[in-house]
Amino acid sequence: QLALVESGGGLVQPGGSLTLSCKASGFSLDQSAIGWFRQAPGKEREGLACISADSKFTNTRNSAKDRFGISRDNAMNTCYLQMTDLREEDTAVYYCAACIFCRDYVRGRYAYWGQGTQVTVSS
Repeated sequence: QLALVESGGGLVQPGGSLTLSCKASGFSLDQSAIGWFRQAPGKEREGLACISADSKFTNTRNSAKDRFGISRDNAMNTCYLQMTDLREEDTAVYYCAACIFCRDYVRGRYAYWGQGTQVTVSS
């Protein structure tokens, strides 16, 4: 019943921008911390950014801090990952995940995951 669906991925040129969406259903997004993750070929999945349930706090991986931003729109039950100045090494499958009633939005267990959306950065 609980589901997350990512969208917005695709092919983009280096230096371009892309915004990914994560639509939640079956639960209220405003009760959940949300995280964005990615997995590139041959590499382990890594966390990129997360946002607390009350939106008071965000945490972003240092390597992505200047280029990636996380936000949410509770009215739309959707979380976003805004990406700018994309590079070839950003090519990966991007996932969103939810930690419901999360006491610690950074260390909490993200138990619900979307299916992922492919982002390919290439000239």
